[in-house]
Amino acid sequence: MIIDGTTNIIGVIGDPIEHSFSPIINNAAFEYLNLNYVYLPFHVLSENLGSAIGGANKLNIKGLNVTIPHKKNVLVTLNHLDPIAKEIGAVNTIKFENNEAIGYNTDGIGCLHALENKTSVTNKDILVVGAGGASRAICHQLAHSGINSLTVINRDLAKAEELTSNIKNTGILSDLKYDNMDNLILQAQQTDILINTTPLGMKGYPDQNPILHADEIPEDIIVNDIVYNPIETNLIKEAKEAGAKTVNGIKMLIYQAAEAIKIWTGEEAPKDIMENKLREILNTNIEEKKI
Repeated sequence: MIIDGTTNIIGVIGDPIEHSFSPIINNAAFEYLNLNYVYLPFHVLSENLGSAIGGANKLNIKGLNVTIPHKKNVLVTLNHLDPIAKEIGAVNTIKFENNEAIGYNTDGIGCLHALENKTSVTNKDILVVGAGGASRAICHQLAHSGINSLTVINRDLAKAEELTSNIKNTGILSDLKYDNMDNLILQAQQTDILINTTPLGMKGYPDQNPILHADEIPEDIIVNDIVYNPIETNLIKEAKEAGAKTVNGIKMLIYQAAEAIKIWTGEEAPKDIMENKLREILNTNIEEKKI
């Protein structure tokens, strides 16, 4: 594409930012849609967050994605919040419009749409492992999506209790439970969908052990690991060996990005194009390591 005075700028802010695949998948989408947009990464330190948001607005940047560690702290810099973002207490997408900054969270809806590729979540019992930021967004979104029950398991039991309590206080879901990791095997036998939101199995993470092994995974459940690098985590491998259906982390990444593109441009994102581009990059990295 040719960048000129009419090109619309979208960006992603974080610290660090070098690892982000967002510029790759978003620019692939803009090119396919023939939109005069460019997506750029911006390294923003915490102490500069407020001025960065204000500056982006004044520079007529159309929107931003927000990644770690800014998803919570960015709230105070915004003029308005989408209801689900307000409920979650975190933002991953900003749209600048009429000189105002509006915050959204597409992480949860991204996970929901990824699951809906395999099954409906309506009336399902769902087990979420982890109680961090991603889990918070996913759990709140699922609570709004007609599920039967939600159980959160976490090493730090207090965080799991806090998350389920926050959702219960909204009044949107009554069947909420929390437990510790010691009971994961037992809880997995009583669920329809298991979602891993922890970094276990992520490329470069010290602990590569799956949270469950094949003989601990029922074959009639769906296992979703939101880790997308590697494409096939050890948990996904174990779930496949058990005969369970699986959803890898690439799907959530693509669907949350697609939701953001729709917020910024009003266009339906080419999810297949975005996924193929990401797979190409991830597979290239694997091949380079082999050489």
